[in-house]
Amino acid sequence: MKRSILIITVLLFSLFTLETSAQKAAPLKIALSVASSNYIEWVHRADATAETIDMKSMPVAKAVKLLETCNGLIMTGGEDVFPAYYGKAEELSRCSTNPARDTLEFALIKKALELKIPIVGICRGQQILNVSQGGTLIVDIPSDYGKKVVHQQTDYLQCFHNINTAQGSLLKQISKADNGMVASNHHQAVKRLAPSFKVAAYANDSIIESIQWKKPKGKSFLIAVQWHPERMDTLSPLSMPIVRRFIKEAYQYKVKR
Repeated sequence: MKRSILIITVLLFSLFTLETSAQKAAPLKIALSVASSNYIEWVHRADATAETIDMKSMPVAKAVKLLETCNGLIMTGGEDVFPAYYGKAEELSRCSTNPARDTLEFALIKKALELKIPIVGICRGQQILNVSQGGTLIVDIPSDYGKKVVHQQTDYLQCFHNINTAQGSLLKQISKADNGMVASNHHQAVKRLAPSFKVAAYANDSIIESIQWKKPKGKSFLIAVQWHPERMDTLSPLSMPIVRRFIKEAYQYKVKR
């Protein structure tokens, strides 16, 4: 009897091990709200086998359904969030918007949070995450906030500024850096932080540069940054460590599923 139980236990353990190994062996599926070569290469530098899926221009229902098969979501940079979503409809003339993209991304965020899929937000990605949870945005930094720090210029590939990580933040834990130079290209930023978020980094002019959950327990892994880590030197502690941690979380999510 004991021998039979032992044999069954060994068989069950073997099946579990094989299933887990198979899950790990299959490539990750990473959804990008709007993909570009920079974002795809950034992901592949962390995991060359990952499959990236561009959600751009997909019907909302199709994109949400496809997200259910993914292991991570990257909310990427781009146009301004439609200002009516954060109570500033009268500011439309100072924004460059894409309402269809807003609709798609709000739906992707909602589904990702429901499924607890790991999320990274970049530039616009941080902004729409904040708005989706009840926060607001600065409509135009130079006009409304000042020019102490240049966050955007014509040659965006040459626009860099310093950021400071917050004590005890997820970003500081991941990057192991107190501060550093980042690639910047935005005229908007988080203004009033959504109640569920807290600041993980800020620029020298106090503009919020990174956010995370205030209480992460039981939620999706989430980190968002205002800068463009996908355009930065791979040796920067504010670039590759972020995507490596995201990939690690995506694998853990994949195995748990």
